[in-house]
Amino acid sequence: MLLSANSLADTFENIFSTQIGGEKLTMTAAFVNIGSALVLGFIVAMLYYFSQKMIGGNTSLSVTLIMVPAIIALIVVLIQNNLARAFTLAGSLAIIRYRSQPASPRDIAYVLFSLAIGIACGIGYVAYAAVFTVLFCIILFIISITGFGGLGRDTMLLKILIPENLNFDGVYTDILNEYTDSWKLRRIQTTDFGTVFELIYVVKLKKGVDRKVFMDKIRCKNGNLNVTLNLLPDEESTRK
Repeated sequence: MLLSANSLADTFENIFSTQIGGEKLTMTAAFVNIGSALVLGFIVAMLYYFSQKMIGGNTSLSVTLIMVPAIIALIVVLIQNNLARAFTLAGSLAIIRYRSQPASPRDIAYVLFSLAIGIACGIGYVAYAAVFTVLFCIILFIISITGFGGLGRDTMLLKILIPENLNFDGVYTDILNEYTDSWKLRRIQTTDFGTVFELIYVVKLKKGVDRKVFMDKIRCKNGNLNVTLNLLPDEESTRK
């Protein structure tokens, strides 16, 4: 006897249904929760991607921001209020080692945002997750376009190599004052077995400054050694 479409749907639903803590977890509910987390994660990732493009930053975290909410939602859906599964998951994650560069405060905020979305969707609060995703995205967008809390788009990292026989104290002060609105010496270090000094400045160029002329002026004083002007995001500039 052939099964009707409704019977097939019920059979499929029963296969992927389980009883956890008195609440029945269905495949439909799991798809809704995880799918919602994926969609909301995509929205957050797009905001991060375009905000980073605006300041010339690294956008590689975008893929992570898409997947993190869905992965967290899946974990929450599978665990629910089962204590044994929670301890099993904690033990499994404890043996995993993560190697990455320290994240910027902005990246950490986005990751925590994604985690919150995943948890909310995983426990079934999809509507709350959607509302607060829109709200926080608006706030983060305003922060991105205004540059609030950052050094600004014109802030750059200037690296100058100078020979060891050149006294670097104050040698570039006149040039920096002429071509920048603000500058600060961040670090002095030796390189090439001590034969060359490397000066690292955080500078904010004046509006309309010709960068080639600026760098040529510096090269005239450092014996034509390397001069590097990096277009970096705010947080990366401050950590160098």
